[in-house]
Amino acid sequence: MAENQTCVVIGASHAGVNFAFALRKAGWQGNIKLFDADPTLPYHRPPLSKAYLTSADAIDKNLLKAADTYQKEQIELNLGVKVGSIERSAQVVQLQNGEQVAYDKLVIATGARPFIPPIEGIESAEQLFPLRTAEDVENIRQAFEQSEQKRVVIIGGGYIGLETAASLKKLGAQVTVLEREPRILARVTAPYMSDFFQELHAKNGVAVETNKNVVRIERANQQNFVQCDDGTDYPADIIIVGVGIRVNSEIAMEAGLEIDNGIKVNGQAQTSDEHIYAIGDCTYHFNPHYQRFIRLESVQNAVDQAKVAAAAICGKEVNYDTLPWFWSDQYDVKLQMVGLSQGYNEILIRKEAEEHKFSVWYFKDDELLAVDAVNNAKAYVVATKFIKSGEIINKTKLVDSNIEFKPANLL
Repeated sequence: MAENQTCVVIGASHAGVNFAFALRKAGWQGNIKLFDADPTLPYHRPPLSKAYLTSADAIDKNLLKAADTYQKEQIELNLGVKVGSIERSAQVVQLQNGEQVAYDKLVIATGARPFIPPIEGIESAEQLFPLRTAEDVENIRQAFEQSEQKRVVIIGGGYIGLETAASLKKLGAQVTVLEREPRILARVTAPYMSDFFQELHAKNGVAVETNKNVVRIERANQQNFVQCDDGTDYPADIIIVGVGIRVNSEIAMEAGLEIDNGIKVNGQAQTSDEHIYAIGDCTYHFNPHYQRFIRLESVQNAVDQAKVAAAAICGKEVNYDTLPWFWSDQYDVKLQMVGLSQGYNEILIRKEAEEHKFSVWYFKDDELLAVDAVNNAKAYVVATKFIKSGEIINKTKLVDSNIEFKPANLL
C-alpha cells in the first residue's frame, strides 16, 4: 500500500472512528484524515439516553478512543470541521472553510440526524431538545437542573423516547410520553412487547399516552403546552422530541452517488463510485441472510461495516453478512434483539420462572426471523444460533420452560 496515498473519512462517530483504526490495522500505510463537524472528541452514543444522561460525568468518560491513540496510529482527527461537497472527478473534498483535501479513497460515515416534525409553534417552544449528541444531553441536563417542577413531555414512544423517559424518571422527573400510534414501538416489535413496556413504564410512574398526535405547542405563562389533535394538552417545562431520524445522505446525493433509502453500497461497502465507500446509519446495503436491501440504525452495523470497508480498501476479499442485533436498557430491564422481524406470521412467547424474564420469537412459517429477549441472555444466544443455521425449531418444546434452554433440546 503506497505511503503517499490518502484516505479521507467524513464523519467521526462509531462508523468513522472504527473504520480509521481498522484501516490502519489492515495494513494501510498512507494518510488517514478524519473530519467531523462536532468539535467534541468522538464518543459512545448508546449511553446518551441511558447511563450518561443520569450521571454527572463529562463526555471524556465516554470516549470511543483516548485522544492520544489517534496520534499513535497516525490518524489525523479534524474536529469542528464540516465537509461541504465532494468533487469526484478531481477526487477532492471541499471543506466549508474553503480548503480542499485530495483523496485516493473516500469513506462517507455521515450517519443521521434527528427529525424535528413540522408541529405548529415548535419554533417558539423553549427548552425543547432532540437527543442525538452529547451537546443535546448537556442541554437537557442543564434545563432539568434549572426546572422547578421538572415536568417532561417526550414526543415519540420509540426506544430513544422510552429510554429517555426511564432515565429522567430515575432523576425525579414527572414524565409523560406521547405516541401517535395506537401502541408504543408499533413499527419495530409485536403487541406483546408493546404491552410489556407500557406496563413497565406505568409501574415506574411514567404516563405513556397512545393515539396522541401532537399538532401544536403553545408558550404561555413561561411554560410550554403540548397540544394533541384530540383536544388534550400537557404542560411541559422540558420537551424532548424522539420521533425518528433523517439520513445524512445529501453530500452523497449532490455528488451523484446512487441513493435509495440511504447511500446504496455493495457487499464491500463500496458506493457506485469505485473510490468511495459508505458505512453506518447512512447506508442502504444488501443483507444475504434476509435476501433484501436494508438500512440499519445500530452501532453493531456501523462497526461491522467499518471493518469490511477497511479490509476491502486494503485489497482483501470480504463480504458484509452480519446478522443484525440491537439492545435497549430501561429500568431493571435489558432487552436484547437479534434478527429482523418484518414479514413474520407467527409469534411464540417463552416465559421463564423469574419475573420480567421472557423471550418473543418471530416466525415466518417454520423460519425463525428474529427474537426479542428480555433479561434473558441465553435466549438471545440460542436464537442467534438458530437464525444463522436455519435449523427448524420444535415450537412445542420452545414454549415449554420446563425444557432446559439448549439448542439441542429444541430440535
